[in-house]
Amino acid sequence: MFVPAQEEEEFPINHTGPKGVINDWRRFKLDSMDHTLPQSRRELMRQMSREDDKERLTRKMSAQEYEMVQDEDEQCLKRYRKHCMQEMHEHLSFCPNFGNVYELESGEAFLQVIEKEHRLTSVVVHIYQADVKGCEQMNSCLECLASEYPSVKFCRIDAMATGASQRFSSEVLPAVLVYKAGDLLANFMAITKHFSDDFFAPDVEAFLKEYGLLPKKEFTESGRGDPEDGDVE
Repeated sequence: MFVPAQEEEEFPINHTGPKGVINDWRRFKLDSMDHTLPQSRRELMRQMSREDDKERLTRKMSAQEYEMVQDEDEQCLKRYRKHCMQEMHEHLSFCPNFGNVYELESGEAFLQVIEKEHRLTSVVVHIYQADVKGCEQMNSCLECLASEYPSVKFCRIDAMATGASQRFSSEVLPAVLVYKAGDLLANFMAITKHFSDDFFAPDVEAFLKEYGLLPKKEFTESGRGDPEDGDVE
């Protein structure tokens, strides 16, 4: 039985909006605090970082706090800007374009795609057997989804090729496993039991999205895809 894993952020980016940026700055400054400062000064900075915005606005600032605000560490601000630029660069430069379902020929290839893929890439693996009902249909569905979600790596492997055919018997096929950063996020055995006899790509898409296993729909050259929450046509 699948046990939902803790939800993860898709990208390690900062919060947006004025309040989010201010909070990010406070946390960054607190994390990079100069530990050579006196204990009393460090404790005051922690208190200021934890305070709610409304609370800070409704009371007078002490002379010590005013001095600290005026004495903003320029080097810390530069580090914060550099930190933001690095995260933005990683987010923008990470644009994988898989677009296909990759056939894995062996158990070793299976392990490599799980362990070697980029930590931001979700890997969906379909374990199938040609003569098992629903496997061919699932392959077709995942081919559609692969073109709609090019940042997700869709793979398939014959149960016999896994080297663990006893575990993946025909009773638990087709099976769909989802990994990210080497961790197993989902393990759906006999996944077709969740669908009617005639199921299609939108059914599989909705099922995976229900568990938060697909990112938001991306634009494609053909014009399909909804930047908010589209469905497979």
